[in-house]
Amino acid sequence: MRPLSSPELGRLVVSFFEDYLPAQRGMSIHTLRSYRDAIVLWLRFASRHAGRRLESLRVADLTVESIERFLEYLEAERRNGIGTRNVRLAALHTFARHIAAKLPEQIGMLQSILNIPFKRGAKQVPIEYPESSDIRALLAHIDRRTPAGQRDYALFATLCNTGARVQEILNLRIRDLRLDPPEQIRLHGKGDKIRLCPLWPQTANLLRDLIRAQPPDGSDLPAAPLFRNRNGRPLTRFGVRYLLRKHLPNYRSSTSGRRIYPHALRHATAVHMLKDGIDFGTISQILGHASVTTTMRYARADLDLKRQALSQVFPDFLGPPLAGRIRWHGTELTRWLRRL
Repeated sequence: MRPLSSPELGRLVVSFFEDYLPAQRGMSIHTLRSYRDAIVLWLRFASRHAGRRLESLRVADLTVESIERFLEYLEAERRNGIGTRNVRLAALHTFARHIAAKLPEQIGMLQSILNIPFKRGAKQVPIEYPESSDIRALLAHIDRRTPAGQRDYALFATLCNTGARVQEILNLRIRDLRLDPPEQIRLHGKGDKIRLCPLWPQTANLLRDLIRAQPPDGSDLPAAPLFRNRNGRPLTRFGVRYLLRKHLPNYRSSTSGRRIYPHALRHATAVHMLKDGIDFGTISQILGHASVTTTMRYARADLDLKRQALSQVFPDFLGPPLAGRIRWHGTELTRWLRRL
């Protein structure tokens, strides 16, 4: 095996982030940043572990032993949870695949890295989302007589209408809108995937009024961002969080007690679509999920859906007037269970 110099590792890191992830894998800027954090953490840890400066590291330092020690370090010293630990490992797995394509002679060593398993036992945090009454309170709190209030109302109405990710809405340009029937918007999702999402006529009217009342500066109207701050620049995710807490200051999750965050509006849209009987496949397409499996987690989120499911399995137990008064003998119960 020929010696591997640190410049080669440096070039692999650069091509990983400049070419492989954005161009070949089509990953979003947020995924790139997550992978960047993982690689930086590993490089610093490997430098200390090897007793050499970071720029002296070689591809040969990317070993199963170093990665396993790194994962232990994340949990023991950085107090990372299992979920974060697995995210860091996923980034290293992807980096190893990139190296394997560039240096096929290292495939044996890299394959052993790919065999490092993800750790089970990550906590399944309940999905938190506002109820319909909370969304009505949010919209009712906004003073639509002001330019900022008109923008905020249209922003949150569009988020609730589409169930889109916050960044997808903030990336909208005027050219992405179709405000005549059939009203729709074009969303740029993860991996630069494009999907069309229908708009309610009321939402289309709000957006039409917003553009008419707050025309963007400059001549290139179609390319102008739809939602802008007072300086004419695109709103940021931090700005949306501020606006949500401004207009819904006292809302806290019933499960964790924490204040609600903008992404929870997406969860609320998904759960309410499920309540209205929309199938998983359609919801998955609207939300831009890569897999229906991701969408199905919303079925576990809502207590009303769980009650409805249980009422179909145990109708005699839950329905009046027999609820709480039925007594089954063992033979009857086992006979009923066999029929399930």
